Amino acid sequence: MQVDVILGLQWGDEGKGKIVDFLADKYDIIARFQGGPNAGHTLYIDGVKHVLHTIPSGIFRDGKINYIGNGVVIDPVTLLKEIENLEKQGIPVKERLVISKRANLILPTHKILDAASESSKGTSKIGSTLKGIGPTYMDKTGRNGLRFGDIQEEDFIVKYELLKAKHLQLLQIYNFDYELKEMEDAWFEAVEKLKDFKQVESVYFINEALKKGKRILAEGAQGSMLDIDFGTYPFVTSSNTISAAVCTGLGISPKHIGEVIGITKAYCTRVGGGPFPSELDDEVGEKLRKEGSEFGATTGRPRRCGWIDLPALNYACLINGVTKLIITKADILNSFEEFGVTTHYKYDNKETKDLPYDMVNKKIVPTNIFFKSWGDIPASGPISAELKAYVDYLEKYLNTKVAMVSNGPGREQLIDLTEGKLLA
Repeated sequence: MQVDVILGLQWGDEGKGKIVDFLADKYDIIARFQGGPNAGHTLYIDGVKHVLHTIPSGIFRDGKINYIGNGVVIDPVTLLKEIENLEKQGIPVKERLVISKRANLILPTHKILDAASESSKGTSKIGSTLKGIGPTYMDKTGRNGLRFGDIQEEDFIVKYELLKAKHLQLLQIYNFDYELKEMEDAWFEAVEKLKDFKQVESVYFINEALKKGKRILAEGAQGSMLDIDFGTYPFVTSSNTISAAVCTGLGISPKHIGEVIGITKAYCTRVGGGPFPSELDDEVGEKLRKEGSEFGATTGRPRRCGWIDLPALNYACLINGVTKLIITKADILNSFEEFGVTTHYKYDNKETKDLPYDMVNKKIVPTNIFFKSWGDIPASGPISAELKAYVDYLEKYLNTKVAMVSNGPGREQLIDLTEGKLLA
């Protein structure tokens, strides 16, 4: 069997959670492979809004295993809150959730370091979610990290105190006020309760499942343009967000990667700082934000909005090996008589589809073309000529098939353009 992958192709917030939830019924295991509680995957089920930060988006489906892989970083407090909220709704989380022993833990001092570092940057802030993600990945690569499996070990407290001491020493660099005790008490309380959840050795768990013929869906967090290597550096996240990270984040061979399903909004959004060539910093962008309810699921911050950026989207398709595209929030563009599509960049006295190595220090001017909006999208039957023209243009530009179009936030508000053949 192979592992199919769902990931975002923009700067996050593409609607991955809804798509994972919709497709989860076709799989046995839904697995998160990177990121942490900086993710915010929003789902609407029977009109009720749910936001998941660490738990995979298949948790609402009966009989499905939801696996937090070794590439994820876990804040025990956030994870426990998610679990308790789901359990209040009658979701048997303990039956459905499995956690890799190799996933690294976010300590209270990681979060304090994150806040202190961001505060020290002044006007050069990168827009961190302040969840401790960056410092945790730094400790992971620095070989200092604590891992989820450590919470069961006799020397856990010793390891914790050693890492905490290192953090407190680093915090002396910053002129930053913090209170640790309350955070620490909540953290240890959460750790104690999480000991009851099933922990597994990553490599054997996932490969044994493949050997038994289990269907696995890997769920990405953030978006491809936030990838630590290939994103708009340094305004990126601390992990690899692209399809290659599935192998290292779950412990599988590249030969097991199957479909790579890329999610893109029909327009673009971004939270925090960093380059955004197609951004609309005007009343049009404000209207996009209002109509699309564009506020961060994790931070609540208003998202920057702009037209869909095809040079960036083409780049994301290339680095991920995307086999199918799903377009979300197509209904939002009906608020406009016509809408823009960025087809080229102008920089260094040339017009190109290529992204520059350093987008931060380049003055990029977008070239836009405009399409007519399409009115209401039917739940079944042929799509309108206007929507078809838009989809056809994207497919030709990106050399990738558009499989589905989302026409609302609900689980079933999806138009299958492949006549039910997606992932068949």
